[in-house]
Amino acid sequence: MKRYLIILFSSVLISAITTLTIIKITNTGSERNNTAETRVPIQKVNLSDQLYPDFTFAAETAVKAVVHVKSIKSGVDQPYSIFDFFFGYRAPNTVPRDETSAGSGVIIKPDGYIVTNNHVIEGASEISVTLENNSSYKAKVIGADPVTDIALLKIDEQNLPYLGFGDSDALRLGEWVIAIGNPYNLRSTITAGIVSAKARSMPAMPGEFKIESFIQTDAAVNPGNSGGALVNTRGELVGINTAIASRTGAFSGYSFAVPSSITRKVVEDLADFGSVKRALLGISMQEIDNELAREKKLKEIRGVYIAEISKGGAAERAGLKASDVITSINGIDVNSAPAVQEQISKYRPNDKIKVEVVRDGKQKEFSVVLESKGGTYAINNDDKTGLTQFFGASLKKATKDSLKKYGIKSGVEVVAVQEGKFENTGIKKGFIITHINQVPVDDVPDIINIIQRSTRSLLIEGVYPDGSVVYYGMGI
Repeated sequence: MKRYLIILFSSVLISAITTLTIIKITNTGSERNNTAETRVPIQKVNLSDQLYPDFTFAAETAVKAVVHVKSIKSGVDQPYSIFDFFFGYRAPNTVPRDETSAGSGVIIKPDGYIVTNNHVIEGASEISVTLENNSSYKAKVIGADPVTDIALLKIDEQNLPYLGFGDSDALRLGEWVIAIGNPYNLRSTITAGIVSAKARSMPAMPGEFKIESFIQTDAAVNPGNSGGALVNTRGELVGINTAIASRTGAFSGYSFAVPSSITRKVVEDLADFGSVKRALLGISMQEIDNELAREKKLKEIRGVYIAEISKGGAAERAGLKASDVITSINGIDVNSAPAVQEQISKYRPNDKIKVEVVRDGKQKEFSVVLESKGGTYAINNDDKTGLTQFFGASLKKATKDSLKKYGIKSGVEVVAVQEGKFENTGIKKGFIITHINQVPVDDVPDIINIIQRSTRSLLIEGVYPDGSVVYYGMGI
């Protein structure tokens, strides 16, 4: 019995010692953990203390200058139905009827000048504009440029809220911007995003000659936003929202805007001349990658490679050569063909620019006088006489008396002819130009616009004072 008591007492004692040891070890580990936790800094984050972009000023200011544009196309033919093929007549609902579309626009001057997209108003017989305060006006088209998809409208009103142009060249990747427009007729809708890319090209856009150097953003843009404003946080107009990249027709993450640097020049030309004076450098370009750099033995992948020089063009006359690498235009770095195109599109024919190139590893600068799309020619407007001189001829809009005398609706009179293309073609003083390439002309800007769009030659039709109708062919 005594032995059993000793064994029991020993077991209890051993158990107690073991328990105390475990407790001691556990407490020591806890103390260590607590010590470690105190060494980790715990920061309480207050969201109100974070620096987030404040869009309120830009949004509340810019939204007043963004308008709703509604265009009506009269007598649009409707699709044929199965009745036409089996019974030889059109169903009652297929007769021509008006077609209405909507978009956005931006007031850029207090006296009613509004910029929008060409595709918003193209072919419209009637255009109406509704302001942010619900006032509505009839608008007329001052001019449109399909090449950049920009159009200029005018309404009869004064002291309107408007947006000033900002510097799209100064935009930085990642910079916050807001898009304002009327998607799905939801008036004055504001979305925000960042600049995702600059000088972005969209190869799928149709057209023989397109200026494609878009600002890409992730601000939500949908049908109806076209022609609306892309604005920086200072409330400046840095672009005109134009297109989206989508497989569904609705926003899927990317939107594109025409930069303000291009837009501003286009609308100024449309306001001043009724057409856009397009300038060209006269080169074919190739973007530089690893393969081209190895092939041409270029030291670095930077700039744009000149593949060809147009004979007699602006670049050749300035001394540029094929295999030169353009690195900047007027101090602005360029690293893609769209970037070069964007910079050139800011200028008019006969403007002088500075082009920096790398040739044989050395940096060189050239002064280039830009040419027009149809070749190099100077256009001089004399405000005193009202005459425009180019191609060696002095032109003016034909008077109403002249039009009535010769029984024509519109035309441009050749007031004088000196050495130049007009004289070489055989056109003489007194000739009234009525059509060029079978397109009627009403004033000198019409002629300039047709010439800038032509690529090879012109067919000029007109009438002389003796009533004879004459046709001339002119190469450009």
